[in-house]
Amino acid sequence: MILMADYHTHTPYSHGKGTVYENALSAKKAGLKEVGITDHGFNHLLFGLKRKLLGDLRKEIEEAEKLTGVKVLMGMESNLISVDGDTDMKESDLQYFDIYLCGIHEVLKYKSLKDLRNIMLENYTAYKFGKRPSDKVISNTTKAYINAIKNNPIDILTHINYKCYCDLKEVAKCCADYGTYIEINTKKRHVSAEELNLMASTGVKFLIDSDAHTPDRVGDIKLAEEILSEAEIPLEHIENINGKLPKFRFKEYKEKNF
Repeated sequence: MILMADYHTHTPYSHGKGTVYENALSAKKAGLKEVGITDHGFNHLLFGLKRKLLGDLRKEIEEAEKLTGVKVLMGMESNLISVDGDTDMKESDLQYFDIYLCGIHEVLKYKSLKDLRNIMLENYTAYKFGKRPSDKVISNTTKAYINAIKNNPIDILTHINYKCYCDLKEVAKCCADYGTYIEINTKKRHVSAEELNLMASTGVKFLIDSDAHTPDRVGDIKLAEEILSEAEIPLEHIENINGKLPKFRFKEYKEKNF
């Protein structure tokens, strides 16, 4: 299995350790054709990307691309902040980015206290105590994911089911319908082989991403190889390996609307 692109990496614009150039250089050394610089979204209270720095980030990306020859995409790992599917990527922000990732994280500014409770607090409490969340909690998280996919041109859902649990099959169906990829994250194991098989049964497509916070992990596929050896997913379901690159819905959205 040969990785062609890594669309989820972090830099000091959030809390990654390597610069844009260092991540791009690592991507080149790993033989990748493309790399995404996707720092945490604006509403992350500790490590969120700052809107006032978007111009600086774009300059670094353009320079890294020139120096390495690797296609460097400016993106953001936006935060899902309401059950209605709002994210912290506003319509006015879209013009600045090339790729749109979305996940659920801790320590966020949610749209309301009710959303904070329904999405994070109840899920995280269950996670901390090693319990399965209630059906209501799972239903709320599922609605949040599905509404986000329907209402936003999201390219990739990151580390789905990590500390926030949903109906994976229903979310995967929605991703398949709207052209959103589900990430196989190689930083943390967020789904089991059986859950991966369940999602794959819907026809959804996957991408392998490192979620690298240091340059040495850009292009790392070790954990993906481990879980895929246990699962029964044809490699044809993974769109950034063995000579393939994905078709992103956000790019199509921008071409139609900007």
